Amino acid sequence: MNGPPARPYVLLSCAASIDGYIDDASDQRLLLSNAEDLDRIDAVRASCDAILVGAETVRRDDPRLLVRSAVRRAERVARGLPASPAKVTLTARGDLDPTARFFTAGEPVRLVYCASTAVEKTRELLGRLATVVDAGEPVDPGWMLGDLAARGVRRLMVEGGGTVHAQFLTAGLADELHLVVAPFFVGDGRAPRFVGEGRFPWHPGRRARVAGVRQIGDVVLLRYALSERCREA
Repeated sequence: MNGPPARPYVLLSCAASIDGYIDDASDQRLLLSNAEDLDRIDAVRASCDAILVGAETVRRDDPRLLVRSAVRRAERVARGLPASPAKVTLTARGDLDPTARFFTAGEPVRLVYCASTAVEKTRELLGRLATVVDAGEPVDPGWMLGDLAARGVRRLMVEGGGTVHAQFLTAGLADELHLVVAPFFVGDGRAPRFVGEGRFPWHPGRRARVAGVRQIGDVVLLRYALSERCREA
């Protein structure tokens, strides 16, 4: 598909256990971060124009994807921005629950990038709640970024899950990675990991650059520069 050549600055955000898991295999969401780090994430959200998660994250975690701090929301509004960034998801099948908090919480713009074969079904299901965009077959994340840029998104925060992170990383579409490491192990092969197998641009012959390391309570934030667009803190 043809689209604008420019793309937003893409910041990937993830929290994982020491052994690389982003959740456990139970029905309850595993808390990997702490209150201080969650406030940091809220500040990063407030600095972005849009927040993206995959359809599986919408189904599994039911996130609100809103700026929590009333002060930060007010600061955004004072700058002429919506109180929270736009919400974005991408889906191959369009099997999203219209009662999910992605669609019902807050008043931000909601965008659903959908595979061509599922566009009609998805528009029937979600058309009153979100803008459904045909993003190719399969969904083309590069084209999606061009479309987001055309809609005024200059800074995009990608919050997962692992499949979406892998898509952006293997395609070389990420500028910065915030990886928070929690001080424990999950140790269960049934649980989801940060990313699975793939051909990544960073390998022993091409190492990613560390842009910052910060202890936040009992977790550690590792900030990696993945493109020349990322500057050191």
